[in-house]
Amino acid sequence: MEVKRILVVGLGLIGGSLAMALQGFDGCEVVGGVRSQRTYEKAKDRRAADRLTFHPEEELPQSDVVILCQDPAGIISFLRDNRDRFKPGSLVMDVCGVKTAIAEAARCLPEGVDFIGCHPMAGKEVSGIDNAEATLFRNTHFIITPGENSTEEHIALLYRMAAYCRFGDVTRTTPERHDELIAYTSQLMHVIAVSVCDGADFFSCQGFEGGSFRDCTRVASLDVPMWTQLFTLNAPALTKMVTELENRMREYRLAIEAGDREKLAAMLEIAAGRKKQVNLERARGDDVHPKF
Repeated sequence: MEVKRILVVGLGLIGGSLAMALQGFDGCEVVGGVRSQRTYEKAKDRRAADRLTFHPEEELPQSDVVILCQDPAGIISFLRDNRDRFKPGSLVMDVCGVKTAIAEAARCLPEGVDFIGCHPMAGKEVSGIDNAEATLFRNTHFIITPGENSTEEHIALLYRMAAYCRFGDVTRTTPERHDELIAYTSQLMHVIAVSVCDGADFFSCQGFEGGSFRDCTRVASLDVPMWTQLFTLNAPALTKMVTELENRMREYRLAIEAGDREKLAAMLEIAAGRKKQVNLERARGDDVHPKF
């Protein structure tokens, strides 16, 4: 598929990084859609795109690829409000951390406009165009969730774009399976981090915290509106994961409370062994493709 124009709607951390990384791809023009004057000026100074616009909806009829990088509510609204503006035969993709809800919203698109949900497994604990970089995606996972009517041509295009951005691999799965696993590997980790930061001793512990504490709480300084949406849009899967964690934590609490060293040691042995196995696989390069 020949691509003449890629429109990136939303130049935050992920959108800005994608716009930077995709410049020069197939010789196409990369257009960045922004809302604020500040983002416009920052993106212009950083040359985040070949061209910038405050009105991305006006670029839709001429865009061969549209990448939606707003928050989930913004993506859903943009799809609904502009459903008839997309170029026939174009590829529309998003980079949201939940896929089922976005895929449902994309059903409003007319026949001939191909929507494929995507999730770059890259990021930082900071956000915004100030922190965007073209190298953000190198050696990271790129997950795609094609729909029933997605064309092999568009899927192949995504693989080429991923290779150009230096992703480590591309993995195909369903929106539902994506959301189940992301609830465990990403969203649950954020729940743990913010829960630790809610602790009564959080401020009084300064000077006593080590690397494990800093690692555990690193992602707690999150984008509150964004993660509120992500948690609630994936509520069934995330609720299940939180419940399972609560049950496991209860087992640890009971063993510690009872002074049951044998049971505690057995639990720790299982967990430590599983982590060591994963570390060994990673060292051998066996984790190149996620196990969906």
